[in-house]
Amino acid sequence: MIRGIVRRKVAPALGHAWKTRPLLAGSSCYQVARTEGILIGKVNFVESLSYHTLLGGHSCAKPRREVTSLFQTEGFIKLTNRSFSSNDGDLVEAVVPFMGESITDGTLAQFLKKPGDRVKVDEPIAQIETDKVTIDVVSPEAGVIQKLLAKEGDTVEPGVKIAAISKSGEGAAEAASQPSAPEAKGETPPIAETAPIKETKKEPSPPQPKAKAPSPPPPRPTASEPQLPPKDRERRVPMTRLRKRVATRLKDSQNTFAMLTTFNEVDMTNLMKLRSDYKDSFVEKHGVKLGLMSGFVKAAISALQYQPVVNAVIDGDDIIYRDYIDISIAVGTPKGLVVPVLRNAGNMNFAEIEKEINTLAKKATDGSISIDEMAGGTFTISNGGVYGSLLSTPIINPPQSAILGMHSIVNRPMVVGGNVVSRPMMYIALTYDHRLIDGREAVFFLRRIKDVVEDPRRLLLDV
Repeated sequence: MIRGIVRRKVAPALGHAWKTRPLLAGSSCYQVARTEGILIGKVNFVESLSYHTLLGGHSCAKPRREVTSLFQTEGFIKLTNRSFSSNDGDLVEAVVPFMGESITDGTLAQFLKKPGDRVKVDEPIAQIETDKVTIDVVSPEAGVIQKLLAKEGDTVEPGVKIAAISKSGEGAAEAASQPSAPEAKGETPPIAETAPIKETKKEPSPPQPKAKAPSPPPPRPTASEPQLPPKDRERRVPMTRLRKRVATRLKDSQNTFAMLTTFNEVDMTNLMKLRSDYKDSFVEKHGVKLGLMSGFVKAAISALQYQPVVNAVIDGDDIIYRDYIDISIAVGTPKGLVVPVLRNAGNMNFAEIEKEINTLAKKATDGSISIDEMAGGTFTISNGGVYGSLLSTPIINPPQSAILGMHSIVNRPMVVGGNVVSRPMMYIALTYDHRLIDGREAVFFLRRIKDVVEDPRRLLLDV
C-alpha cells in the first residue's frame, strides 16, 4: 500500500491550517526531506514534512536537512545560510554557503581544520575568498572531521560539499591516520615471480685501442651579459582574488577617467587644539576617542554640499546627481585594500562618525566585513598619512568621480601675521574626473575643506 501525507503549518499572521494530500511513490525506498525556515520578524516558521513508503522488498533512507535564517538589521537583511546533507544518520557534509547576490563563486583559500579534528556547531572549518570579502564555511553539527571533499585553491560555488563530519566521531580518527591498503595490513606488495635466466658464455672480444678525445675549442670572446639571480631565489605565488579585483578596478579607473589632481595644504593647529581640549569629555560622554578623521569627513560633507557636481557621476551620456552623501573610507588590510561606506554621513555628528569608522575598520581588519557594508559610496577619503606618506595622487574609486587624499602632519616654518612660526601642516590632494568636474570646482572644493579644517567654527555658523 502506498501512502503519503504533506503537512504544512502556516504562520499565525496568515491563518492556521493543515493541508493533507496523497503522494505517489515509484521506488522501494524510504525518503525523508525536511526544511526548516526561521524568519526573525513577524512570521514564526513554516515547516513541511513529506514521506512515502512501499511495503515489501528492501528500504533505504536518505535524510536531507537545510536551515536558513534571515536576520533583520537596520540597513539591510543579512542572510546566514548553514546547509548540509546526510547520507546516513551520523554523517553530515559542510557545504559552501550563499555568498551574495553578485558573487557566483570563490576560491577555497584554506582549511582551518583537518581530518580528525573535533568541531562545534557553527565553528569555522574553512575560508572562501571572493572578489570582495572572505567568507567562513562553518560546521553544521558538532562532531569530528572525517574527510575533506575539496582541495585548497579549488574554485567552488554555493552548495559545493567541502568536508564530511561524523556527529558521533566514530571512524574519524581512523580516517585521519589510515594508511594505504597494503601498508594497513603490514604487508609488502607481492613481487611477481620470473623464470630463471639461463646464463650463456660469451667469447671474450679482443682488446681495442682507446680513441683519444678531441680537445675542446678555445672559448670565443663574448660581450658581457648581466648576471641574473638564479631562479631558486625567486618565488611565484598566485594572486588572491581580492588582489586581482583591486588590480582590475584600479586599471579600469585609470583607463576610464580623465584623472587630474590638485593640491593644497592645511594648517592643523585649530583642529588639533579642538581635539586636545575636548578629548576627555568626548570619551566620557560618547565612549569613543575624538580623532582627526571625523573633522575631515565633516569638512568633505560641507564641500560636497557647496560643490554638488563632485558628488555626481557620469553614466553614459547622462550625469547622475546624487542627493545623498555616502562617504567611503579606504582601509588597508593584510589581505588588500577595502573601502567600507559611511551611510548617510551628512546626517551624522562627530561621535557617530567616529563610532562607525571604528566599527568598520575593525571588521575590515579581521575579515568580517560584509559586502553590503562596502557597496556604493559617492566620495572617498584615503588617509595615507597613517603610513607616513607626505604627498600622493590617489586614484578614483569607481563609480565615483573624486577622491580626497590626506597625508602626514609635519611641523614646517610658516609665515603667520608677518612672523615665521612652526605650524603642524598637512598636504591634501583631490583627484577628480576632469570629464565632469572643471578645475574651478575642484579648487573651490579643496579650498572649502581647507577653510573648515583650519577653522571648525565654520560648521556651527554654516559660513
